[in-house]
Amino acid sequence: MTLSGLIAPLPPIVALPPFGTMDQVSDAQLARYAEMIHTRTGIRVLPQKKILLSNRLRRRLRATGVKNFEEYYHHLKRLPPQDPEWDAFLQEITTHETYLFRDKAQWDWLRNVYLPERSALARTTGGLACMRIWSAACSTGDEAVTAACCIAACLPDFQRWQIRILGTDIGVGAVEQATTAAFGQRAMHLVPEDYCRRFFTKAKDSEVWQARPIITDMLTFRQHNLMEPLRERPFDLVLLKNVLIYFSKLSKTAVLHNIRAALRPGGLLMVGAAEGVADLLQDFQRLEPWLYRKPVS
Repeated sequence: MTLSGLIAPLPPIVALPPFGTMDQVSDAQLARYAEMIHTRTGIRVLPQKKILLSNRLRRRLRATGVKNFEEYYHHLKRLPPQDPEWDAFLQEITTHETYLFRDKAQWDWLRNVYLPERSALARTTGGLACMRIWSAACSTGDEAVTAACCIAACLPDFQRWQIRILGTDIGVGAVEQATTAAFGQRAMHLVPEDYCRRFFTKAKDSEVWQARPIITDMLTFRQHNLMEPLRERPFDLVLLKNVLIYFSKLSKTAVLHNIRAALRPGGLLMVGAAEGVADLLQDFQRLEPWLYRKPVS
């Protein structure tokens, strides 16, 4: 899940005037919505995103029949977190911009370093061949499906392993789409040709690529807010890419606390290269600018 914008501090939420009925949210209205979004998701909204936020809020006004920004704000405040309108709101103000095999260097590492090492370890120890991966903020599932493709292509005898790839996202709509494991041409533009043939099907006159069962059998998707602990654990590898750049430092700290708890000792965390989390992971071993190992003890 990503938000269209960069991170900036919010103005103080003090003695704000009442909402008006203008075509755009006022600075005070933007601050209120931004504070509400931050409280719910940890994401910061830039003040200069006023027009963007206004346009997207206006869609929810049309969809719900609520008259103006003021009424809609109070409407959301009254709703319980599990109400479908909250999900529709978060889906509207966030942008799921992703595609398969995004960040080539990271997937090259997974295929050429991580998976061979896991295979060799399983042979050496003679233990149970199992692997658990969490794609946090998985959006429409592109990242989780990419991981499954790498495993199917590069892990010898992978079908004899116990493999679970969990994809989670705060948006129920994104999770529902991820569950279909269907992707348009743009999302597939970096997928190697042999992977397309082996792991996907595509009807002759269709632009939609459907992942085969050899891929989908590894996958599970469900809704989850990164600000909350994940019940399932431990994971060998957590993918948290291009997400925390939209979070405040306080929110990043909370999310990484939950990630730590979900990783097994010695487990790996893969982040985006520009997440800005190095100072928050000083207890982890930094293997690459985007790769960290949790301490064994």
